[in-house]
Amino acid sequence: MGVSLFSPAKINLFLAITGRRADGYHDLVSVVAQLDIGDELTAVPGGTGFALECDMPGVPGDDTNLVLRAAHAFAAATGWKGGVRFKLTKRIPPGAGLGGGSSNAVAALRALNRLAGGLLAEDELGGIAASLGSDCALFLNQTPVVMRGRGERIEPLPEGAARRLRGRHVLLFKPSFAISTAWAYGRMAARGTDYLPAAEAAARLAAWQRGGAPAEEILFNNMEGVAFEKFVALPVLLGKLRQASGVAPRMSGSGSACFALLGDPATGSGPAQVTPMKQMIAECWGPAAFVQAARIL
Repeated sequence: MGVSLFSPAKINLFLAITGRRADGYHDLVSVVAQLDIGDELTAVPGGTGFALECDMPGVPGDDTNLVLRAAHAFAAATGWKGGVRFKLTKRIPPGAGLGGGSSNAVAALRALNRLAGGLLAEDELGGIAASLGSDCALFLNQTPVVMRGRGERIEPLPEGAARRLRGRHVLLFKPSFAISTAWAYGRMAARGTDYLPAAEAAARLAAWQRGGAPAEEILFNNMEGVAFEKFVALPVLLGKLRQASGVAPRMSGSGSACFALLGDPATGSGPAQVTPMKQMIAECWGPAAFVQAARIL
């Protein structure tokens, strides 16, 4: 029998890139929340080796895909010899900064571990996930988390702060173009002016965690500078939405997807804002834009 797993999208509510490391990676501090929308990954045992089929054109089905990279890493770590055919139903657009590939990789690890009879403990899965990519390990925790280091150091957000996030309505929107994560970090290093000092990032996060401020008060992303410099369609639309709707839209990760927290969680008024915002997004970015309402898990 096969295993089917939900593979959620994520948003970076707070993303502070604090500097470039000697190994070429960047250090960061980030508050990340998973959403109730995402992909579905089915793993069916049989045959030899690993294969991947995806319903979204343009998504690679070879070993450059993180699903197959995760499968090979699992086999290397465990010695498991089973063959698996993966089927990936994509709802998270690629090149969006929504963590689709990283989430898919963790879903593959979990599916394989289940098919193999639970060969690996949770911390061992976490070690493999961290080796695959900076965003992968966060998807082992279905709760808002704080990421540090290059993204491999994960801890759950304190419960009081997490309650201010869970259940919040979110509108995701992405233009027809993607932004390369490698380009964004490279451009940030070249500019050298966008980093937030690590002490300031930690102080901002600690102050928000201690207080009772809503999620809107922690929103920050210092990767927006490099993205907005080149892709001016992003700041133009975000400015229009801010002026017309009173929301505080931000870019997620390195982009190009953006999000807006909707309404007042106490009154449940968020969904009423969706229709006029969708209309404005379509007017600015055209019908090819991805737009999706979601909630924070």
